[in-house]
Amino acid sequence: MPDASPESRPPVPPFTLASATQKVRGAEDAWNSRDPDRVAQVYTPDTRWRNRTEFPVGREAARAFLQRKWTRELDYRLIKGLWAFAGHRIAVRFAYEWHDDSGQWFRSYGNENWEFNPQGLMQRRFASINDLPIAAADRLFHWPLGRRPDEHPGLEELGL
Repeated sequence: MPDASPESRPPVPPFTLASATQKVRGAEDAWNSRDPDRVAQVYTPDTRWRNRTEFPVGREAARAFLQRKWTRELDYRLIKGLWAFAGHRIAVRFAYEWHDDSGQWFRSYGNENWEFNPQGLMQRRFASINDLPIAAADRLFHWPLGRRPDEHPGLEELGL
């Protein structure tokens, strides 16, 4: 049975379709909270990231990155979808919508590759992201800030 200590984040590898899907939805829910402290806790203390032009190393650097991110990316709403999994790795596709302080909306698309330690903490996160300016009328993510409702369409259903 997996360790239930604070440094354990079930589900743990090796992943099955069900546990990988659960891990992806858990990550989506956490990121939609826009709480850097909550999100940072799922990463190892020595986590390594690649996110656009930033390369945070360590949980505290990831937390600081997230604080800056959600100061810039306002009204952030994210959908993640499982793309592939094997052993202790998961690949996801994602899209999120946000606006800057001038009111310009964007849809950001990307892929992430995740690697987990045996306790289910993410030790490596590599993200590739593209931003597309969109009109407010073209937004597709219309739920109240926070967790995406279960009945809201995912990436595939939205044609993303």
